[in-house]
Amino acid sequence: MSAGMVDWSLAVSVGSRLAGEGPEIGRAEAASVVQELRDGANRSTGLVRDFTGLVAADRTAPILVVDRAGWVQANADGFATVLAPVVDKLTSSGKAPSGLARSVGSRVTGLEVGALLGFLAGKVLGQFDPFHEPAGRLLLVAPNIVHVERELDVDPHDFRLWVCLHEETHRVQFTAVPWMAGHLLGEMHAIADSLEPSTVIEDGVARLGQVLRGGTDGASLIDVMGTPEQKEIIDRVTGVMSLLEGHADVVMDGVGPSVIPSVASIRKRFNKRRKGVGVLDRFLRRALGLDAKMAQYRDGAKFVRAVVDKAGMDEFNAVWAAPENLPSKAEIADPQAWITRVL
Repeated sequence: MSAGMVDWSLAVSVGSRLAGEGPEIGRAEAASVVQELRDGANRSTGLVRDFTGLVAADRTAPILVVDRAGWVQANADGFATVLAPVVDKLTSSGKAPSGLARSVGSRVTGLEVGALLGFLAGKVLGQFDPFHEPAGRLLLVAPNIVHVERELDVDPHDFRLWVCLHEETHRVQFTAVPWMAGHLLGEMHAIADSLEPSTVIEDGVARLGQVLRGGTDGASLIDVMGTPEQKEIIDRVTGVMSLLEGHADVVMDGVGPSVIPSVASIRKRFNKRRKGVGVLDRFLRRALGLDAKMAQYRDGAKFVRAVVDKAGMDEFNAVWAAPENLPSKAEIADPQAWITRVL
């Protein structure tokens, strides 16, 4: 049903054009980068398992080394899956537009989504897509990895393995904890169930305008798009995402020194880059909630380190036992509260 509300083909076309191709690289070098990233991801599985104690079978999810257009296509597919409950709610309520209005609306939305994907396609180094059947898939965006390693002037082989460690940790998280993907998708359904279809479009447009005018005290779209009930769900999701991102950062820094000689230099330079470059980039990061994403890495890593330092990795791994063991957003900022509740 989602195809009728968003013109996904248009979104992919626009996003791919805006993303560009990335740095120039010869065919032989490109093939070498692709192979090195595949090998790095496969090598990282055992490294992550040994460090974390999480057991995920080798090659349970495919590794896709993609260009920017491939990333756009994959994420359009992912968005369609995640947004399906919301679209179904609108469609079944009879509040969704129909006929010409629906056709025009889907193209407008397709353009907006395409612009978003086009911007992000040049930023993302890799990601794990947990909603791709049957067991997810790992995406590594080769041109972006090459671009950043050149921009930071770091050892390319060290940097590629460093990125693979982070992204492979996400693959291990979701494949060693098989209920995680369903849990997050359930939260998306919960948001859909809380929507009032008659006000979704009007409120969404008004709140978008507030963000773009800077009238929301620095809030992002995520911050302003929600009722109290929806904000409660988003807080739960924020807690989970902070855990996942922070855990991956802890793993890449924990494993890194034993296999990546220049890891300290890479981390220092990469952290500086995460702050964004230029006025437009910083504005878009704030408006799209990417600043909050950076906070998830920082706060989640502090949480993981605090619990592991106090209780050890084996005790920390209780976090993966069941959904009720996941930290809340408040507990991410107060690790002792999680230790008291769960351990």
